[in-house]
Amino acid sequence: MEIIESLKLKEKEYIEKLDNGMTIIIIPKPELDKKYVIWGTHFGSIDNRFIMPNSGEEVFIPDGVAHFLEHKMFEQPNGTNSLDTLMALGLDANAYTTNDHTAYLFECTDNFYEGLDELMDYVQHPYFTDENVEKEKGIIAQEIKMYDDEPGWRLYMNTMDCMYKENPIKIDIAGSVESISKITPDVLYKCYNTFYNPSNMVMVVCGNFNPDNILEEIKKRLLPHEKQGEIKRIYPSKEKEINKPYNEMEMEVSLPLFAIGFKDMEDNRNKEELVKKHIAIEILLNMIIGKSSDGYKELYEKGLLLAEPDMDYEFSDEYAHIVISGQSQEPEKVKEKVEESINFFLENGLDDEHFNRIRKKVYGDYVVEYNSVGDIARMFLSDKMKGINSFDYIEKYNEVTKEYTETVLKNVFKKDNMVMSVIRGKK
Repeated sequence: MEIIESLKLKEKEYIEKLDNGMTIIIIPKPELDKKYVIWGTHFGSIDNRFIMPNSGEEVFIPDGVAHFLEHKMFEQPNGTNSLDTLMALGLDANAYTTNDHTAYLFECTDNFYEGLDELMDYVQHPYFTDENVEKEKGIIAQEIKMYDDEPGWRLYMNTMDCMYKENPIKIDIAGSVESISKITPDVLYKCYNTFYNPSNMVMVVCGNFNPDNILEEIKKRLLPHEKQGEIKRIYPSKEKEINKPYNEMEMEVSLPLFAIGFKDMEDNRNKEELVKKHIAIEILLNMIIGKSSDGYKELYEKGLLLAEPDMDYEFSDEYAHIVISGQSQEPEKVKEKVEESINFFLENGLDDEHFNRIRKKVYGDYVVEYNSVGDIARMFLSDKMKGINSFDYIEKYNEVTKEYTETVLKNVFKKDNMVMSVIRGKK
């Protein structure tokens, strides 16, 4: 196995690329009792058009297939549900679908190998019939309607719609009631056989493991598969501008919700540069509207913010954006303060003391993530899907200087790239 060590963190990562193309990542944590495994496939909600590697057939699939497939993987021919089986073993089991990957996981202190048996069995044995697919459509349709009525989710989707015209990230991960009605067992098997090939999958285990032993346990549970060629994914052309600057909606909320977005138009294919930029953006967000910023203090004292906003930078090869979201009686005043802070930093530069303090805070946030087996495993899987090694955030930290961060501020936090979405209470 390849061994990558972070001397700063005193952590090691063991990586094995199997003959079938599957990547296994092991992060030993001998001091912790909990164990965590997560098995992911590089198949997310934005992958709705692709060319099958073996046949060369171009395939269009309905929106929501990745999420639908995740739901169906637990059902077994004998009528049992693998999620119930894992829970009965005392394991904390789950699954999720994102824009770029689907993952199956569990956390435990005991019965790890019994859980691994079940996990690796159900993920490798799909079972789709006309009857169980039709039944699932009704369940997921209810889930879609529930999220349509959830203000926080609607706020996020409206923000994506402001930023993107054609990019599939603006499509709900679960799809729509109309799109899932077109899903058939044939569609699910076609996507399973393409995207659930081991060469498109990554497994991460974290806990008190001997790397060689756990590797052998995983390998003996894998069904034989030939490594397949690369899946060619087809996405719309990159957009050079936002879709619209503002969106407003009325829903049942006690206090208006807001989301301020910045669409990142830069090319993010250089992964080392992307890691540095991500660190710089986290520092900038904390300086602009974080809890210790002058902007936040002023808004808090005026009663315009009651808590620190959520701040996030989401990215892949196909999209990248910043979202600042929260609640305020006057969302426009929050947007004005964000713009004012950005303009002040552009004109005057970043304050040395404030920059260094926030820079240390961001570093501390990264280090704290290594205290949890779940945080570690999910982080390594998510970063691997984006072509990044999670240790890079620690290794690149010292390269993020004040001057570099000021360049990121100028290139990313542009007024022309700024959008706002608001949800107000019904009148």
